[in-house]
Amino acid sequence: MLLSTTDIIIRIVLSCVLGGLIGIERESINRPAGFRTHILVCIGSTIVMLTGIFLLQNYKAFTQLDPARMGAQVISGIGFLGAGTILREGLTVKGLTTAASLWAVGCIGLAIGSGFYIGAVLATSLVFITLMFFSKLELFWTRKHNELLIKVITLNRPGQIGKIGTELGKQYVSIINISLEPVKETNIAIFLTLKTPRGIDVSKIIERLEKIEGVTLVEIID
Repeated sequence: MLLSTTDIIIRIVLSCVLGGLIGIERESINRPAGFRTHILVCIGSTIVMLTGIFLLQNYKAFTQLDPARMGAQVISGIGFLGAGTILREGLTVKGLTTAASLWAVGCIGLAIGSGFYIGAVLATSLVFITLMFFSKLELFWTRKHNELLIKVITLNRPGQIGKIGTELGKQYVSIINISLEPVKETNIAIFLTLKTPRGIDVSKIIERLEKIEGVTLVEIID
């Protein structure tokens, strides 16, 4: 069955819609690859698949072509873009979910380009649900396992982070991750992911940290 102009338009527009749907979620939480990036990846992979089908239909009398070969290059080649979204901050790595969503969007685009609409729509729905709702489930799960995220605003001076770490150590609280963000010329915001002992009163942790000289604010981040 030859591709009609209507088929081509439907597939390209659908790739824009489905890719944009996933991109909106990434954009809403300020990830490096957002709305436009996901649309471009999905449209690009759709065009690649349509080109493979076009070549097969128009040149099959002259040579044996496999339309899936071009699509395979999209799956392997999307890695360079995904790698650009992965960032290392301290001991943790961020951006893996965005990289995975870009790869998934590329595969969805290939499915649209080949006319596999049901698979493309179903995959988009599941990817969107995973990004939107499973993150809340993941956060709930980590909280159940005694992980706590707090924000500390303090004077930006030598030894201040050490004082905070020492105070947490006295309460047998472990620091899993730490990131810094300047607030003013003299202050800095410290974001700490902590692992607390079972049964500990979180308010006591906050109270002890607030007593450290130079600390102006300690709050729990939901």
